This record gives sequence, C-alpha cells and structure tokens, in this order.
Amino acid sequence: MEILFVAGFAPITPDPAAAAQFYRGDLGLPFEKVMGDYLAVDGFPGAKHLGLWPLRDAAMSCFGTEYWPEDVPVPQATIDFEVADVGASADELVAKGYRLIHDTKTEPWGQVIARLLGPEGLLIGLCYTPWLHETTDENPDVRGG
Repeated sequence: MEILFVAGFAPITPDPAAAAQFYRGDLGLPFEKVMGDYLAVDGFPGAKHLGLWPLRDAAMSCFGTEYWPEDVPVPQATIDFEVADVGASADELVAKGYRLIHDTKTEPWGQVIARLLGPEGLLIGLCYTPWLHETTDENPDVRGG
C-alpha cells in the first residue's frame, strides 16, 4: 500500500454545537458550514481537510442509519488516508485480519472510501478524493490523478 497523504481529519462529536463553539469559537479555527451541522475548512495549512463530523452523519455514512450500533465502539475521530488504490488497500488490510466497517463505496460527495476501526477505536478511511488531485494555478503542488 502506498499512502500519499492524510486526506482529512474530523473529530466525531455527539454534540455538534459544543464542538463548533470550542473549535470555531474558542480556538478560532476558520470552520464554515458545509451541510447540516457539518463544519469544515479545506486547504487549512498542514491538512487537506479538517472537519467536525456529527456522530449521526458518521453512522449514516458507515451503517446507513442515524444511530451508531451499540455493539461497535463509538469513535472519537476519523482520519482519512489517501491511497493510490482504495480496493487493493482495503483488501490488503482484510488479508491481515482487519474487519471493514464497510467495503469500498463512493460517497454522495464523490469520495471513494472503505472504512474500519483502528486498534484505538479511531475511524480510519482509506480513500481516493478526486478534488484533492486537481492541479490548478492556485494549487500547483497537488498530484494529478
């Protein structure tokens, strides 16, 4: 597996308003509303994407329901690793004995991703994020895909 970069990081919060107050209000991070209670900033120095992901939205993305299953540890955060081949990378981890939360799929926003829980309970995404590979005059260092 060849990890290209960290594609995104977002604490998963059961209280989006409190998280927004702390990260945006108290710390002064430049989060903007993306959809619903999801706040994010793209292009933040040192990260391709940083967000606050409501637990109900994470549950919907992973399990197709607004509620995180009681038999699965609730993660405190998610980190997405951009990889050259999502399916092959996911297969590699399954072959090593890891259990995916869901197989490779394309999210409604266009990101191709497979997810699993890390040993500490962190929600790990192996992904390909098309817009992070677009080269523009403002972003000449992004690798083409």
